[in-house]
Amino acid sequence: MEQGQILSAGQSKPASLTAAELRARFAAHQPGIRSFDNERVRGDHLLDPNVKLPPGLTPAAVLAPLIERASGFQVLLTQRTAHLSAHAGQIALPGGRVEPGDPDAVQAALRETEEEIGLSPSRIEVLGRLDTYITGTGYEIVPVVGLVREPFSLRLDPKEVTETFEVPLSFILDRANHKLETRQLPNGVRTFFVLPYQNRYIWGATAGILVNLAEVLAGRDAGAVTSRS
Repeated sequence: MEQGQILSAGQSKPASLTAAELRARFAAHQPGIRSFDNERVRGDHLLDPNVKLPPGLTPAAVLAPLIERASGFQVLLTQRTAHLSAHAGQIALPGGRVEPGDPDAVQAALRETEEEIGLSPSRIEVLGRLDTYITGTGYEIVPVVGLVREPFSLRLDPKEVTETFEVPLSFILDRANHKLETRQLPNGVRTFFVLPYQNRYIWGATAGILVNLAEVLAGRDAGAVTSRS
């Protein structure tokens, strides 16, 4: 594995944000919507020219749940089970395909979150959404961001999720933790974002979406990412 560069290493540690500041950042954010009508999208193919997108894209939606703790906001992530046919064992945001009965991508993200980890939509305040993220596996993902209100409980679907864990939002906001890596994978050489946290390896679309979250909350959002320096 070839280790990529650390982005903006040495930058001062980001200040913590309040719930009111989170709401304000998303009220001002204008996300990229779809790959064919707005340049403000993100994706594997923009980071890596070796990625060839399939002719059709499957609509999907994920939720980035933000939980306020005494130490600051945390982002709730999942560890997928090892037996899944796709993305087995990977770290992910709760979510999945947009189904025909879903009114929109936001409702799809809330439904999938409840199905996967048992987090009720009644405990989630939707702040807004991030830029659409296109994956090399053919998914067009709408990332939704929400504040989780206490009290709440989780009930994991053992067929999909083996555990959940939290990552400090301050860690995600710090650009020193945003890395690019190049690896030899079964489908060829790939370049992608990685956010290594403790013994966790957060990479691919999940890492790319979290980088977008950091940019929006830091006021650095600049649309589609084609390269980083």
